[in-house]
Amino acid sequence: MSKKKIGLALGGGAARGIAHIGVLEILEKEGIPIDVVAGTSAGAIIGALHASGMSALRMKEIALGFDWKKRRHLVDLSIPHTGFIAGERLMHEMQKMMGGDIKFNELKKPFACVACDLLSGEEIVMTGGSVAEAVHASVSIPVIFQAVKRKGRFLIDGGLVNQVPVNVVKAMGADYIIAVNVVPRYIHKLKARLDDHGTPEGESVPRPNIISVMLSVIDIANSCRIEASLSGADIIIEPRMMQIGPADFHKAELSILQGEMAAIDAVLKIKRELTKN
Repeated sequence: MSKKKIGLALGGGAARGIAHIGVLEILEKEGIPIDVVAGTSAGAIIGALHASGMSALRMKEIALGFDWKKRRHLVDLSIPHTGFIAGERLMHEMQKMMGGDIKFNELKKPFACVACDLLSGEEIVMTGGSVAEAVHASVSIPVIFQAVKRKGRFLIDGGLVNQVPVNVVKAMGADYIIAVNVVPRYIHKLKARLDDHGTPEGESVPRPNIISVMLSVIDIANSCRIEASLSGADIIIEPRMMQIGPADFHKAELSILQGEMAAIDAVLKIKRELTKN
């Protein structure tokens, strides 16, 4: 189709990140090859699995077969020094899915993931060492997860500094960049609520718990950075996620479907642009 080096940037979004699976499924079905991939937070999980050689279909089977309401075995509560959940079990689960403690240089294709230095606020791009450890750092939502100590730094969720790592994929040598953003931009989200209900006042919504509060705080902060992080992408795929919250892991099937639909809408443009000289 094209000799262009195609890069894929997968954004963070907690439970909404499951939509990345649907996007990948369509790209694979349509024969659009991904040469390099970078991910932030939830996007780091999907990106790492993709780079390890796992098909989107297999990811979909895992996501739909998982009992999200009984995911307590992934939660290892700890004395809250920097967070309530240690995250070690999540890291081991990643290792199990990838077939071991895979290093970056053992992956099937180049992969990078993004974290934030807790003390300096710097964007940290990880391309070496243990993939599972790097992903663990990228997904460590402040207060919920403990900061991950890696190479002398304490690292937390990469979405705080780079929601969709387009710049990282560009630095990896991509000529054509596909960016996937799964966090609704808040102006669009508010408009959707107004369209559906007339006004957001008096809406009947469940009382948030501490986890959903923290996820929403990150969501709001991240939405302010989305525009900047998407700069430089050749095409942006944005699944419709307004009805899916950052803690709605039980809506995996809907998330994947929204990812598929958004990717289908983008495929013709991608193919057309890749055939240009």
